[in-house]
Amino acid sequence: MALSSLTLAGVLWLTLQITVTLHILLHKEDVPSAIGWIGLVWLAPLLGSVAYVLFGINRVRRKALRLRSHGPDLLTLTGKTPQELEKEVPAPLWQLMRLGYKVHPQHLALGNRMHPLQNGDEAYPQMCAAIAAAKKQVLLASYIFNNDTAGQMFVRALRQARQNGAEVRVLVDGVGLNYSRPDILQALKEIPGLQYKVFLRSKSPVNLPFLNLRNHRKILVTDDQQAFFGGMNIARGNLVAQQPAEPIQDITFSVQGPVVHQMARVFEEDWIFCGGKAFLPPHTPPAAAPNGTPARIVPDGPDGDYGKIEKLCLGALACAQKSVQIVTPYFLPENDILSALETAALRGVRVEIILPQKSNIFGMDWAMQANFRRLLRRGVHIYRARPPFDHSKLFLVDEVWVMAGSANWDVRSFKLNFESIVECFDPALAGQVHAIIEAKKRRAVAVPFDPHVKPALWTTLRDNALRLLTPYY
Repeated sequence: MALSSLTLAGVLWLTLQITVTLHILLHKEDVPSAIGWIGLVWLAPLLGSVAYVLFGINRVRRKALRLRSHGPDLLTLTGKTPQELEKEVPAPLWQLMRLGYKVHPQHLALGNRMHPLQNGDEAYPQMCAAIAAAKKQVLLASYIFNNDTAGQMFVRALRQARQNGAEVRVLVDGVGLNYSRPDILQALKEIPGLQYKVFLRSKSPVNLPFLNLRNHRKILVTDDQQAFFGGMNIARGNLVAQQPAEPIQDITFSVQGPVVHQMARVFEEDWIFCGGKAFLPPHTPPAAAPNGTPARIVPDGPDGDYGKIEKLCLGALACAQKSVQIVTPYFLPENDILSALETAALRGVRVEIILPQKSNIFGMDWAMQANFRRLLRRGVHIYRARPPFDHSKLFLVDEVWVMAGSANWDVRSFKLNFESIVECFDPALAGQVHAIIEAKKRRAVAVPFDPHVKPALWTTLRDNALRLLTPYY
């Protein structure tokens, strides 16, 4: 009897290992990740299998994607034919535009007005004024929505919008919600008629995998006419002029034009995923204003066809002819991005990366440094911006193509979070962004490189060890 029990247990154990291994082979495209999981499953059978079931499976299958409207505004280029637009865009960037359509089949909306706003001091008053003036609808999504002086500015504006009769929907992330205590939910509940949803909120250990599946988007749309879009959270630290204890520099964009409705669509998809119902009516894009900014929204997330933003970054680096400028608070990309940066620099493109001098996450600076030497050796220029901490996210190519939004240059943003970016082809807007980046660069210190001087062994070991935590930062 005992022998039979042992035999049965062995068969079940082996079946579990084989089943988990087959799942890994079917669903894990990344070779190192697949090898690592398979090795863990067979070297530590029970622990490895349980760990994979808890942490290795992407459980997010968003019905919002199946319910997405495929109206003409998503698939039709507004205002100009592709042939007309091709004459206005440099040939290499036209290739990037075609790549973008393949990566995410949503065409550019033309005739937009976009203006960068720096820090909460400049952005928050305009955002709250737009909310308070809304008569029909307010859509607000933020990863962090703190219950502090900044958050209360928005609460007052949201209350006014409801008094105006506007429908108000607020979406906050389940992890980002915990950055302030008490959280903002009670204040939102006290606004009559306001609707809110929390994205993947769970305190159960069973749902720990969702710690890596965050809604990192920041979107504000009012009356389907005005939007604010970028990477800026709602927190007192962004009010830099008020000298908070931990000041944070950041950028968001004020947006008007047809692309605003694309932003509203992304919000609606997240709202449906959180259990809400579709609410946007059928939409006909307005006529494109002359001399506006061609722009489109690219949402991304770990729900099936992910990696769109990373593919766009790779394409932009491959198409760059003169210059690449990147501003990001966290820089821990995988090898394909690092190789693309090196290749661009070797082709003669001036590649500049601006990072904070001191991160707000322990160990991040050392982990990022692990990749510096290989990039500097190939001619990439790296700058460390002096405090206050800079949370801005900008990507500029040849002073024509602009990418901005919520995504950092790390594995978390490229593969684990729900992100969204705006892609623009506009020399005028690019000129404004270039001026902002140059101002940041003047406040930064270039990272030196001497090929004849090697870092200390313990420094290399420390940096490389922390780099192994890349997916978890």
